[in-house]
Amino acid sequence: MELSLLWTIAMRELRESLRNKWLVFYAVGFAALAFALSQASLASAGYSGLGGFGRTAASLINALLLFVPLLGLSVGANAIAADREKGSLAYLMAQPVNRAEIFFGKAVGSGVAVTAALAVGFGLAAIALATSGDGEASAFIALTLFTLLLALASLGLGFLISTFTRKGATATGAALLCWLGLVFFGDLGIVGITLSLRPTPSTLLAMLLINPLQIFKLGAIYSLRATLDTLGAAGQYAAYQFGEALPFVLASLLVAWIALSFGIAFILFNRKSDA
Repeated sequence: MELSLLWTIAMRELRESLRNKWLVFYAVGFAALAFALSQASLASAGYSGLGGFGRTAASLINALLLFVPLLGLSVGANAIAADREKGSLAYLMAQPVNRAEIFFGKAVGSGVAVTAALAVGFGLAAIALATSGDGEASAFIALTLFTLLLALASLGLGFLISTFTRKGATATGAALLCWLGLVFFGDLGIVGITLSLRPTPSTLLAMLLINPLQIFKLGAIYSLRATLDTLGAAGQYAAYQFGEALPFVLASLLVAWIALSFGIAFILFNRKSDA
């Protein structure tokens, strides 16, 4: 696998992604939302007794749980399926490049595009906090890193969907269904299972850690130096079981999600006779 060819394909994918109106819409929407939440939280900090940073970060976590998976899944789902539908993937396969260079070139280009979209929103939030003089740099950086890992895990799931589908519209629909499953099963499903089966804290924690959104939530709350008691018995058990190593464990689980999703997607892409 030649890195020069991979980088060329990555830059092509990045240009295609930046021309995607949905990516631009997500970037602008998230930037406006992050800035608005920052300003609103800072303005109301005096009334609640909470610091502006804590309120901003807590508001961002709720928004990120909905926004980031949708962004990653949408971009990833169209990375291969849209090219296959237009015929450009077959044309690319006819060139002197191998499947690994095509796949990972697209993955790198899409990852850079998603990162750029998130950087705009986080940049505006950071500016708002910096101008107010209220912020914790280390906690904000940790929240940003967990968000990036969640975005890449969602992107990998999107690539996995894209390898199965032949049309961009079908891939987008499947990505939306996957997003709904992750978001609503992550909360409503866990609540239903807890009420009906009454699992032990260790079992409940295991169920939470299956979902990358719940891994992100645990890591984001911990990065704010907040108590995990807000997540109930599972959060308390996680803090007791892993202690100070908890954020590294959670980050490692998200990295495993990224490697697994992209790895399976590449295996399927490599086996398809029609690319």
